[in-house]
Amino acid sequence: MYIVIEGQDGTGKSTQARLLKEYYEKQGKEAVVMDEPDGDLPQAHEIHDLLLTKGYDLEPLTNVLLFTASRSELWRKVAEPILKRGGVVISARNYYSTLAYQGYGEGVSRSKIIKITKDSLPDRYCSPDKSFILVVSDDVRLARQFDRGKAVETFEKKPNDFQQRVNDAYPKIAKDFNIPIIDASGTIDEVFDKLISSLDA
Repeated sequence: MYIVIEGQDGTGKSTQARLLKEYYEKQGKEAVVMDEPDGDLPQAHEIHDLLLTKGYDLEPLTNVLLFTASRSELWRKVAEPILKRGGVVISARNYYSTLAYQGYGEGVSRSKIIKITKDSLPDRYCSPDKSFILVVSDDVRLARQFDRGKAVETFEKKPNDFQQRVNDAYPKIAKDFNIPIIDASGTIDEVFDKLISSLDA
């Protein structure tokens, strides 16, 4: 099974992905968390740094191409082998993030992003078995980002109008791709219970 957990920065995607990995491992299944665009892969990590920590002012289309390159590496070297063995891949983000950030946020056309993705990755990647979008208020989201003490990355530094466009994108993406939206403002366990309930629905 290929599961995607989406949402703005600070909504708890990585935390819930790790809990879901533990959930499936307790059932005796092989499971992996694949954090895009980083993942546990050196070449993907290099692309992550180029995109998010070096501070380069890259063109929006360049961002799309680099994120897609990272996805291609992660999918073929991390996800596909596990899926072929009958395991579970839980991804914190997939190309829905590029639709939100580079599409709605930076102005690259949706059709171009989808074409680049479909030309570069297989149908299995483009159509996850289950997807979820986590949402919280901006106040909660920003407080979580501050509390985790992580260095602020490129897209987190962008101005409020960009952040608002990304926020507004996720309900549209949820509607377009029929993805459940989960209120992630509760405790970690409360959000996980909602995730499992939606997963089993």
